[in-house]
Formats: sequence, C-alpha cells, structure tokens
Amino acid sequence: MLDHNQTLQYINLAKNGDEQAKTTLIQNNSPLIKSIVKRYIGKNVEYDDLYQLGCMGFLKAIYNFDESFNVKFSTYAVPMIAGEIKRFLRDDGSIKVSRAIKTTYFQIQRYLDQLKTQGKPAPTIEELATIFNLEPQEVVFTLESARMPISIYEQFDKDSSNSQSVIDKIAQEDNQEQLLNKLILKDILSSLNEKDRKIIILRYFRDKTQSEIAQILNVSQVQVSRLENKILEKLKHKLTVKV
Repeated sequence: MLDHNQTLQYINLAKNGDEQAKTTLIQNNSPLIKSIVKRYIGKNVEYDDLYQLGCMGFLKAIYNFDESFNVKFSTYAVPMIAGEIKRFLRDDGSIKVSRAIKTTYFQIQRYLDQLKTQGKPAPTIEELATIFNLEPQEVVFTLESARMPISIYEQFDKDSSNSQSVIDKIAQEDNQEQLLNKLILKDILSSLNEKDRKIIILRYFRDKTQSEIAQILNVSQVQVSRLENKILEKLKHKLTVKV
C-alpha cells in the first residue's frame, strides 16, 4: 500500500497526465473500490460494470482532490466512488444497453474526462471514431445510449454553486426579483471564508448530508451541524443588511 506522501506524489503525476501513476493509484486502492462496489451487488448490474463505475468515480476523486482539504485521500474518494455508482443506478433503470456498448462508453467518457482535466479541447465525433476504431455513427449511438430522459426535478450543472433543477429554471424565467435575489446570494456567499463556503455549497448546492460533509472535511457530524447553524445565522444577518 502507498503511504500518504507517496499517494500525493502519484496524484500530482496523474493530474499531469501520467497514465502509469493513475494505474498505480487504482491498483493500490482496488480493495477500497471493491469494498464500496460490494454494497451495490444485486442491483441488476454486473460486478465488472460496477467496478468500472467505481474506477471512474475514483479517477474523478484524483482530478478533484486538493491537499488543502486537510483530509486523507481515501476518505475523500469514498463518497466520489459511491456517488458515481449511485448516479448510474438511479439513471439506468428504464433503458438497458449491452455490456459491450457500456464498456465502450466508459472508455470514451474516461478519455473525455482526462482531456477536460488537462485543459484540452473536446475532440470531434470523427476524431473519437479514429481513436476508438469505430464508425462516426457508432460513436454517436454509444454516447447517446447512456443518456437518460431528464426529470424536471433533476439537478444540472452540479459542479457549479448555481446548481438547480429544470423546474427551478422554468420558474425563474423572466423573474427579475428572483434574479436579484440570486445575485445577492452569490455576493453573500463570496464573503464567507473558504471552509464556511465549502460547507454551504456541499450542503445546499450539491445535496450532501451532514455525515457526508463530515467525511470530506474529516470532522464529526456534530461539528458540521454546529458550523452549519452558525453559518446560516451569519447569512441571515448579511441578507437582512443587504435587503
């Protein structure tokens, strides 16, 4: 097993596109990934597919991990791995596609995530077809096969502090008062320190439970609850002053 410093070194290498570093991290953390995957066995999804999903969540944890979180990487990775699997199980209930198509989709998506992390432009359908030895129409079919109908309550732009559902977006259309409130809220959030802002964003914009936030910040759930209450009181005061 890698120690903490070795893990950080490999994470930095992986973020810079070192494929061997990614492989080493996955291999050394395979028991962790498998332990989470086992929780979802029996959900009508094959074990190998669940493991691939877990690996995708693990890679996202690598790309998003920041040493300033002051938390062990394995602790940070757990909710990312579980989240990737849960999102798939939630969205994959109505339309079933073959295992071969799912595997190809995972490969393409992983490649696209790597390019995004490296700040490189997204490839065209033709370029993807060449890279994965497919016909252009096969690339389109593979990518579209993984898309599910969107619920009007489904959150979109989840990586943004302005995450909202489709119905929220419709309700806010042409509503100047809502727009003004949104701008005020954004200004107030920017006034918080990094830790307080992170708690509010994770709790109310990324739908994390207090327990999940406690794991990410490496503190107790009770501490998160107390901090949340203090931050909300602070926000209420600031909002009253603003208005």
